[in-house]
Amino acid sequence: MNELIIDLSESNPREFFGVRNKNLAFLKKHFPKLKIVARGSTMKVFGDEEQLQEFDKRIQMMLEHYGKYNTMDENIMERVLTSNSREDYDNAKGSGDTLVHGVSGKIIKAKTPNQRKLVELTKKNDMVFAIGPAGTGKTYMGVAMAVRALKEKQVKRIIMTRPAVEAGENLGFLPGDLKEKLDPYMQPIYDALRDMIPAEKLSTYIEKGIIQIAPLAFMRGRTLDGAFVILDEAQNTTHAQMKMFLTRMGKDAKFFITGDPGQIDLPRRVISGLKEALLILKDVDGVGMMYLDDNDVVRHRLVKKVIAAYKDIENRN
Repeated sequence: MNELIIDLSESNPREFFGVRNKNLAFLKKHFPKLKIVARGSTMKVFGDEEQLQEFDKRIQMMLEHYGKYNTMDENIMERVLTSNSREDYDNAKGSGDTLVHGVSGKIIKAKTPNQRKLVELTKKNDMVFAIGPAGTGKTYMGVAMAVRALKEKQVKRIIMTRPAVEAGENLGFLPGDLKEKLDPYMQPIYDALRDMIPAEKLSTYIEKGIIQIAPLAFMRGRTLDGAFVILDEAQNTTHAQMKMFLTRMGKDAKFFITGDPGQIDLPRRVISGLKEALLILKDVDGVGMMYLDDNDVVRHRLVKKVIAAYKDIENRN
């Protein structure tokens, strides 16, 4: 009797097999001549060589589907098990705007014309600046494109960073170790990641360094190869910080920089590294710049009105 061993460590076995192993039972029913034993993150299958080859082909299709869409049920399994090719079973993706299928199959896609333009710009350029007011989805879109690139193996890791501007509070007086002090600054990035990657898988990625979240100061001295790197809140970088960050770019890397020039928290007389970079790099080939506006606000409808009200006051002064 031949044996096939399948590693499920890249997926979540409990979700993959379903509640009370419902999906596993469905799989066993479809392959009655095989003995299937699943323990932890390993599946062992015993039987005829030809049957094992067919089983391996189908289970790899399922794992590929689960890795892309983070969901698995009997309908999907039925489609995989009866299809003639990968294309036959693949979910209808709705519009071509879909970036990634998040937790529980949540569809994450560009929602406005400018966001769609941002996606296209990122495909064509290795360094992209996404500029716009709060609520326009700059960070969220960047994280979605990074997660997609990781899933499709276009990059080996995701690195996300922010300048840790203290905004009225001194880090030294906040409780906890360095990570606990810095995590509040990184919270929007964590929130976006939790929407797109199941909790256990996200924890594993962070533990293995496949996903790294760190303050900008930690980028110094590094060369970032094969990574999708996001610099968030870039309006709060200084000249030296921005130059340091941009020169970290390594081979096969994507750099995605977000910022809102209207929300600078730097001390007076300190020039924003983002504003400066936009001027210096505007004519550099391979660098894309996308300006989002009030029409791209995807938060609560009042956010758009708040932005407009503040802009009106600022224009009067």
